[in-house]
Amino acid sequence: MTAVVHSKQNSDLVYDAALVFWRIVTNIFFREIRPRGAFNIPREGPVIFVAAPHNNQFLDPLLLYQQVHRETGRHVRSLIAAKSMQRKVIGFFARMMASIPVARAADYAKPGTGEVSISEEDPYLVIGHGTHFTTEFTPKMQVMLSRSVGSGVAEVVEVISDTQLRIRKEFPGTPKLREKIRELQASGQQGVSFKRLPFVDQHEMYQHVYQSLTEGGAICIFPEGGSHDRTDLLPLKAGVSLMALGAMANNPDLRVKIVPVGLSYFHAHRFRSRAVIEFGSPLDVPPEFVDMFKQGGEKKREAVGKFLDVIYDALKTVTLRAPDYDTLMLIQAARRLYKTPGQHLTLGQVVELNKRFLQGYLHFKDEPKVQKLRDDVLKYNRLLRDLGLRDHQVPKAQKAGWKTFGLLSYRLILLTVWTVLALPGVILNGPIFVTASIISRKKAKEALAASEVKIAGRDVLATWKILVALGVTPVLYTFYALLAAFVAVKAGVPHRWRIWTPFIVLMILPLIGYAALKFGEAGMDVLKSLRPLVVALFPGQQRSLDRLKQMREDVANELAEVINEFGPKLFEDFDQMRILVPSATAPPSSGQPGIWRRKSATGGVDAQGNLLSHPMTWLDERLFGWSRSASRGTSAWAGTRSQEISRAATPDVSDEEDAPDYDNLIVPDGSSLASRPRSQRSSYADITRLRRTSSAANTNSLAFTPTSPTATAASTSATATGEEAVSDAEGLHFRGQVRARKASLSDDVPVEIIGKVDRKEPFQDATRDLNSEMRKRRSSQDRTQ
Repeated sequence: MTAVVHSKQNSDLVYDAALVFWRIVTNIFFREIRPRGAFNIPREGPVIFVAAPHNNQFLDPLLLYQQVHRETGRHVRSLIAAKSMQRKVIGFFARMMASIPVARAADYAKPGTGEVSISEEDPYLVIGHGTHFTTEFTPKMQVMLSRSVGSGVAEVVEVISDTQLRIRKEFPGTPKLREKIRELQASGQQGVSFKRLPFVDQHEMYQHVYQSLTEGGAICIFPEGGSHDRTDLLPLKAGVSLMALGAMANNPDLRVKIVPVGLSYFHAHRFRSRAVIEFGSPLDVPPEFVDMFKQGGEKKREAVGKFLDVIYDALKTVTLRAPDYDTLMLIQAARRLYKTPGQHLTLGQVVELNKRFLQGYLHFKDEPKVQKLRDDVLKYNRLLRDLGLRDHQVPKAQKAGWKTFGLLSYRLILLTVWTVLALPGVILNGPIFVTASIISRKKAKEALAASEVKIAGRDVLATWKILVALGVTPVLYTFYALLAAFVAVKAGVPHRWRIWTPFIVLMILPLIGYAALKFGEAGMDVLKSLRPLVVALFPGQQRSLDRLKQMREDVANELAEVINEFGPKLFEDFDQMRILVPSATAPPSSGQPGIWRRKSATGGVDAQGNLLSHPMTWLDERLFGWSRSASRGTSAWAGTRSQEISRAATPDVSDEEDAPDYDNLIVPDGSSLASRPRSQRSSYADITRLRRTSSAANTNSLAFTPTSPTATAASTSATATGEEAVSDAEGLHFRGQVRARKASLSDDVPVEIIGKVDRKEPFQDATRDLNSEMRKRRSSQDRTQ
């Protein structure tokens, strides 16, 4: 028994060490990783995290591991392809993370001899042309058609002859498949090519999963199967349903929970991109499905299918599912236009708005007003591209003058400074970036050629960039260290320094690389900000800029009108639960830190994705500021006091909103969230969700709200796990957890009351007054009842 405990402790230590290593790596690769709905993660008991879409290969589970461990301290085991486990580096780290290998038939597919077609009379009969079915197939194997006809897969139940096979279920889209085959036969072909997939016994894998769940462990699974770069979810595999139902069928006392996890990336394959990991409401496995599963046969298949549909519906609440790339780009463009200049959204709010816009667009896309709005948005985007500008740069565009010329000159000088500071690290680490880029693109082409579902193979780019960098970096740094030692010997330095030179170089190189990373980011932000200044100074462009600004204002107002008209038709509580009220122009600013003010959680004005976050920011504001904040100055270290930030946002803010939590929320103990460690701060979206959860629970309402598809997550999760909910003075309910998540306002404060608050009033005073008024109202209502 002691040996078992000691082995588990060693395993946990190895897991934690690997997690620390990968946290460092992912924090270097990603500029920001933001969780949403982390309070939905069960603190104990068996749980299966069902994550989608699988857009970033081996990085997806790593990000999930980190967020679960950061929130609850739990270790998560994931299912990984057995073929991937056979790779040296990936297999090494997968074993450190206690991953469970899964043998996939598609990984061992082999080309079949000849061509096949479908019988005109019997859709379950496969006809071979020049085939050798009796030697190449046995029952339970699978036949997969070529990509040209949809890559359909079917299980073989009987090998009749060398030219005839009987399958268990007909291929998906059999009528269209027959039409395609007829076209091929008319052109001289006899059928389509195919592959042979072997039968894989998954009994051992399921036993590992059952054992882990029985011990109260956490499992992560990507039900789509392999990774992909599509905008919509792939059909889910039945494995997750089999695991949950099978584990509970084997152990009647087991209560497995399913947590849907949505992964949203802003340019997933790019270095220094951003990611949002959203945890949905935990699902209980219905007992009736478990009873059907135990009966076996048709009832078992029915239970698996029904529960898989439940899981799919849960995944839809935490994922952004666009039918195609063009629709996704349209939705993102509309979301950018909907935001008032000067307003800033958290990454979670950006994801939530994208989901709402997509849902509304797909529901009302045939309406004439929506179609006209679509055309206007596309026309505005085309004009943006013609001028080489980004949407967030348009509202801040000013008429050309000496101030514009001075700002351009200043930023060119600043760009030169950052370039000089970043140049040593860029040169020294250049071979790493070049090698990673070349090899990752090569691997993407190989993955695309071997896959039936990938579009461009972008889902493997980030993984291979990191793997190549991890392999090349130590080799390159060792070479630099040896080179430095050689130079020291040739230069005749003292013997002691010859010995220490390579070690000093190895310690300095990571610092140089990090400095290059930060200086390079600042320089790139400056570089991207130059375009609107150049355009403004270019003769004849001012008229185009004025027309573009007017068009943006018109389209933004048109968008707001369409949303105000159709939003309430889709969401009953649209007006109460909307994230923001848009305007085409920036609101006036008093410059006082009142209830509407927001400051950075990182202490700098760049927290919202704004440019030039550096110690010289104050100079940029004082000399060349375009807003009232310039008269007061802005410190890069103390945050901005004005909502009207004078600088343009980063060029990527349209897709990569770098927005921290709301720090001015006051908790009942009188302290500000800003004074707490970053790991203990809760996002505005999460606090709002908790507030709505409490309200929904008090009114016994399970209605869907536009703000949170999983609005009842917190209370449901607490009840389902048997944990005792903790209630605060204002009626909010919290489970015992690592982070303190408390709201500043009481529940159900009407919007009109908040709107009457003096914006110059300090936040603490406004909060206290609102809560006091709501308590008086509730007391009055109780007396009248």
